[in-house]
Amino acid sequence: MKNIFYFLAAFFVFSAFTSTNTLWKNDKAHSQLSFTVTHLGISDVSGYFKDFDVDIQSNKPDFSDASFKLTAKTSSIDTRIEARNNHLKSADFFDAANHPEITFVSTSISPKGNNLYDLAGDLTMRGVTKKITMELKHRGTVASDDGKKTTAGFSLSGTLKRSDFNIGEKFPEAAISDIVRIKADGEFIK
Repeated sequence: MKNIFYFLAAFFVFSAFTSTNTLWKNDKAHSQLSFTVTHLGISDVSGYFKDFDVDIQSNKPDFSDASFKLTAKTSSIDTRIEARNNHLKSADFFDAANHPEITFVSTSISPKGNNLYDLAGDLTMRGVTKKITMELKHRGTVASDDGKKTTAGFSLSGTLKRSDFNIGEKFPEAAISDIVRIKADGEFIK
């Protein structure tokens, strides 16, 4: 039994030191998560989430094996209009009191060439989880002048249907588009 314990301990220590998986965390000062809907079929209204975190795990410098995990606080939604922000936080839309977070966990990444990828994963909003696929662009990786910091840049875009997540069910397409355009940009520090 003692030998099994030593073997397991050695295995876990060896595994920890031989892992090449690198963690990248979003630089909040240089990252944004925004959305746009069409109002009354004639104009676009945009907003963003002020409080969100994204972690990337990757072994390869081109991020072709990367996995992404996002968490956004629904109460941090901001559309520049306080009354609209409060309505979006209400049970009519995100129901922030009962569903305080939006999460995305990637399940696959598929290279398309020219630093473009299809990023698929599970998005959870308002207690509903759906598979979505967005387009991800790796915009480059740079090292600081002193070589102490490495930063990677990404942009993400795509669409989803709010009705798939039971968001704004009382509001028809004529009032607020069902299609929501997502745009995210970020810098990630190794």
